Amino acid sequence: MSWSRIRTLELTMEIFEFKPTFDQFAYTFGGVKPVLRIKPGSAMKLWTEDAFNNTIKSVKDLSSEKVDLHHVNPQTGPFYVEGAEPGDTLAIHIVDLKPARGYGVSSTIPFFGGLTSTDRTATLQDPLPDTTWIYEVDSSKNTVGFESRFGEFSVELPIECMLGTIGVAPSGGEVRSSLVPERFGGNMDSPEVCAGSTIYLGVNVEGALFSVGDGHYRQGEGEACGTAVEGAMNSMIIVDLIKGAGTAWPRIENDDYYMAVGSSRPMEDSWRIGQLEMVRWFEDLYALHPMDSYQLLSQITKAPIANVVDANFSVVIMAAKNLLPETHAYSGMHSSLRERAKGLKL
Repeated sequence: MSWSRIRTLELTMEIFEFKPTFDQFAYTFGGVKPVLRIKPGSAMKLWTEDAFNNTIKSVKDLSSEKVDLHHVNPQTGPFYVEGAEPGDTLAIHIVDLKPARGYGVSSTIPFFGGLTSTDRTATLQDPLPDTTWIYEVDSSKNTVGFESRFGEFSVELPIECMLGTIGVAPSGGEVRSSLVPERFGGNMDSPEVCAGSTIYLGVNVEGALFSVGDGHYRQGEGEACGTAVEGAMNSMIIVDLIKGAGTAWPRIENDDYYMAVGSSRPMEDSWRIGQLEMVRWFEDLYALHPMDSYQLLSQITKAPIANVVDANFSVVIMAAKNLLPETHAYSGMHSSLRERAKGLKL
């Protein structure tokens, strides 16, 4: 681990660089000692491993043979944020994300995915074939290349990096798998967790203990087959703290939208959670009665599905800022972080 300082907006910002060794990865949210302590307002340059823990490197490598399900979605962290305590909200701004490897990997895993039977949706059928796809990264074009495994089709797709997992330690001493999305964040697999977004997570334990991982070079909404274009990732983030503003479920803000993420099963409960969180947020943002907030949001929200494959399904509720009077969530935290990010580079 190394660190440096830069001058930004006449303030001194500490920049920590951290690349974990294999034995430093975490595979749960909660139950892991912090690898580093940071102050609110710090920037972090982080490296994360792919969801398969670098076990799949060619189309000949199959998930059923190579992947240890006890060591998937390795997390970089957790990090202890000084001064964070239950009742606060952690604000994590993603400054930049870039592929840290020359290829990404996707696969169909037996009895896992949106269009196959699972241990919960059990049917009398064989699993879909265990198949691996390798997406070559073209840095000059900023693309990844899809090549058919069962035909002669190929296409270049734009790289749209995101973090599949970002979360804090759960409350009540719980320890949850890094495959799970819930109120602590976790494996939400939302394409909105990308550069330019600020993620708000309610603090449940002293120090928050947040971690990140599961980098995707791109992913369609829903992550239908169960895996995105999975890859090692370089990330630049800024971490700040909002005292006394507890957030019940993950919220996201970018320049264009306010968003809330619900994660549960069945999927309509995920939608309900996200919608209720937005109702509550709009009560605060615009001093609205909850019924007025409910009515307004009924007319303006979008509800993309983040994933249909995890232990809980995730739905994102989005409200466009250009439809609304200007206001400043969390006293303008997102705008402040965007300004501070201008001096940072990967």
